[in-house]
Amino acid sequence: MLAGPLAAGALLLIPSGLHAVPGMGHRPAAAAAVAAWMALWWFTEAIPIAWTALLPLVLFPALGVFGVGLPASLGRAALPYVDPYIFLFLGGMALGAALEQWHLHRRIALLIMRAIGTAPQLLLLGMLVATASVSLWISNTATAVMMVPIGLALIAQLEASEGRRLEHFGAALMLGVAYGANVGGIGTKIGSPTNSVFAGVASRRLGTDVGFLEYMAAALPFVLLFVPLVWCMLWRMGRRDALGPGKGVDVIQRELSALGPLSSGEKVVGAVFLVAALLWMGGDFLRPVLAPWVASAFGGFKLLGKHYEASVALLSAGTLVLLGRLSLQSLARVPWDTLLLLGGGFALAAGIEGGGLSTYMAARLANLESLGPTAQYGAVALSTVLLSAVASNTATVNVLLNVLPGSLPLLAVSTFASSCDFALPAGTPPNAIVFGSGYVRLPTMMKVGLPLDLLAAALLTLYGLVWVRFVLG
Repeated sequence: MLAGPLAAGALLLIPSGLHAVPGMGHRPAAAAAVAAWMALWWFTEAIPIAWTALLPLVLFPALGVFGVGLPASLGRAALPYVDPYIFLFLGGMALGAALEQWHLHRRIALLIMRAIGTAPQLLLLGMLVATASVSLWISNTATAVMMVPIGLALIAQLEASEGRRLEHFGAALMLGVAYGANVGGIGTKIGSPTNSVFAGVASRRLGTDVGFLEYMAAALPFVLLFVPLVWCMLWRMGRRDALGPGKGVDVIQRELSALGPLSSGEKVVGAVFLVAALLWMGGDFLRPVLAPWVASAFGGFKLLGKHYEASVALLSAGTLVLLGRLSLQSLARVPWDTLLLLGGGFALAAGIEGGGLSTYMAARLANLESLGPTAQYGAVALSTVLLSAVASNTATVNVLLNVLPGSLPLLAVSTFASSCDFALPAGTPPNAIVFGSGYVRLPTMMKVGLPLDLLAAALLTLYGLVWVRFVLG
């Protein structure tokens, strides 16, 4: 609790190069002070991370970070909290809440598992693929909460068939839920808050709008590549129980029967969600058509990709509310504090840029930029994976994306890497959730997760060099 303000005070008061940036006065030191304070509180969670996200609203104007008068400084500090990417994530969470309300996400997951197969190795693959597929569109936490009971039911059925406890296969299946939720969330802009942070930082720091389809083109192939690798690692552990064919199909069929036939609510929610996804993916083609109309109707307003995507998200969610397919109770379960966290990250980026700290850091990071591409991507991927093991992935990207060199592919690799912590429960909520199953112990997670962490860092290095640079270059 005290480390944050003490570090801020030291950076602000002790003479250093932060006070010697030409034409900036004390502003880089003030921006660094706020950044250090927020980073320490985010990494340690000394107070709720959403509360920490509100610090720029007070500290940036108070310390004169933007170098303008108080009213203008308050405006510049507050503006990032209403960034269009926040409304995109809000609409995406609302659509996810509608899927949960009508249990459509559960039906989709079960159908995927049934289609892949119910032999033990295919059951594990089905759990991974189903979890990752659902996590593309709703939060990884909600996905893990939904999939854990399904996984436990499957394990119970297999144990009854075998007449013994399946320690290894049970752990593999539960870890498959956690790892599938983490990896799947990488694939779309709304899959994880980290992806919205990346899009917002790219827009504010680099002046680049990363479209929904463009982001998917950069991120989704990694999900498709890494899920089979996760399955191989988990099956190495799960096969030690030497399972017979089991009766997993009975559990899946019973769960589907309990859902009953497809309801009218599921049909409406599914249709609206499908239309929203198609509109997002077709944004690069539709936005140029709509832009002149919007400019004419709203006094020359320039319709950017983030405005278009946020509008689609909010209109889709609003449609479901008006049709009575999204209840206020479901909306109340949306993690609203995540929106504050996103706003705080965007505000931090604005302060680092507006306070001149970015200029200072660019000079200090010149050595990293002088390295070859392989060394750059390797260093960024490995450091992000390791940092996200001990801090939340959202906190990790909120800090790293504001201090790394301003290369869009490099920032994307760091964003993907932040969701690749598999060794410790602190990094992401799904890792912690599966500990409640009784099948996962910390040594087990570390034994499987540490090699996966290193494998993810190595694959992301190659993936960044070969693919991300090509898509986002």
